[in-house]
Amino acid sequence: MVDGDQAMATATKDPLVKDPQNASVRVEIFDQAYNLRGSDPDYILKLAEYVDAKMRAVAEATNTIDTVRLAVLAALNIADEYHLLKKKQDPGTTDYQKRTHQLIRALDEVLEPTARR
Repeated sequence: MVDGDQAMATATKDPLVKDPQNASVRVEIFDQAYNLRGSDPDYILKLAEYVDAKMRAVAEATNTIDTVRLAVLAALNIADEYHLLKKKQDPGTTDYQKRTHQLIRALDEVLEPTARR
């Protein structure tokens, strides 16, 4: 950090890319450089920026300087966000499934006596 500014994840595209579908992108996450490959360099940069921001937020909140510990805590925060979002979407599916089974049972009860005639 310089003058209180936080460094964010940065990326550069490797100019010597043989496979355009698997571009090499150099990113910096928490001041560590990584060379990553993928089909969408902009998406890779977006992910790197997100992880960098999470690690910096954890570092600020915990005053921890151990980068491995920060990475694990950031990963737990990201996993928590993921599971909370997933949980918001899943109950609707479960409710529909339960309702579908209830309706099937109700139809079976109504149709069974008719089928016996």
